[in-house]
Amino acid sequence: MPYFKPFKVIIVGFDGVLGSVLAGALDLFSFTGVSWQRFLNEAVEPRFNVQIASLGGVDIRCSNRLIMQAHCDIKEVTECDLLLIPTIGDSIDKVLSQNSDLIAHIKRLANTKADIASNCSGAFFLAKAGLLDNKIATTHWGYASKFKADFPLVDLQENQFVTHSKTQSKDQSGNIFCAAGGSAFYDLGLLLIERYCGREISTQVAKTQIIDSKRGNQNSYTNVTLHKPHSDPQVKQVQEFIEENFKNPIQVSTLAAMINITPRTLNRRFQSSVAMRPIEYIQAVRIEQAKRLLESENVTIKSLAEQVGYDDISSFTRLFKRATELTPKEYQDKFSRLAI
Repeated sequence: MPYFKPFKVIIVGFDGVLGSVLAGALDLFSFTGVSWQRFLNEAVEPRFNVQIASLGGVDIRCSNRLIMQAHCDIKEVTECDLLLIPTIGDSIDKVLSQNSDLIAHIKRLANTKADIASNCSGAFFLAKAGLLDNKIATTHWGYASKFKADFPLVDLQENQFVTHSKTQSKDQSGNIFCAAGGSAFYDLGLLLIERYCGREISTQVAKTQIIDSKRGNQNSYTNVTLHKPHSDPQVKQVQEFIEENFKNPIQVSTLAAMINITPRTLNRRFQSSVAMRPIEYIQAVRIEQAKRLLESENVTIKSLAEQVGYDDISSFTRLFKRATELTPKEYQDKFSRLAI
């Protein structure tokens, strides 16, 4: 028998859900305390009791047309440790309209001690329930404009991979977590597993599932404003070079020479393609990398500045605060997963 009671996780299932996230969440939490132990021939100790709940307990038609069976009726769920809202895979407005009855149950469970978490466009359910008013949240960058227009009271930080805020009512003691799109779900999942089970168990899951638990150094995870779609292949070439070499000194003249154009032409084409100059792009990439490091590691400001290409700590701190409205220390205190 396990020496603890598994935490109860309810994953909300609805027609139009993204099947990979629904199944992925089920796997990630269900195999915590299982896969690692099997590999080492140790006793299996599941850390989570995971169920998919739908309205009426009916089968769920995912956006990829996969039919998944619910474990229970969400109306019968009276409590849980974690309520997870997966990604909306179909039209957001259509899914919200067709599943409007879910909103009341999300609000009901939010009035317990449950933590609430959403992935990607699942944040629209939380916002529709009023749970994100005057709180920070994130969602997929592609939905940021719509989210801001639909829910102006939410402090949307679409550049963040994962956000964390407290519930609002004095009767609530849970937390609200939001993850950005796609594989950001795994960052959220590992953070939550660490929250409930500790760092060691979270690391075990990352290793068994082959998940990089410190993906802050991956260039594709920077601020969405750095990756506006455009069709200039030479600008893309320069972007990739910057993202791969941001730790080193980079001169705009060198970048221009790399693609055989003048610095003035490079500035103009960068402005046209990504709405910033190359020097601003370099700074933005470095700041985003610094944010990732502050979220996932215990680093000093001096070490942080050096890791993102700055020798002058005061200059780095000034640029960081201008970009985030927080000092590096304030940002670390607010967003570090080690502090949760």
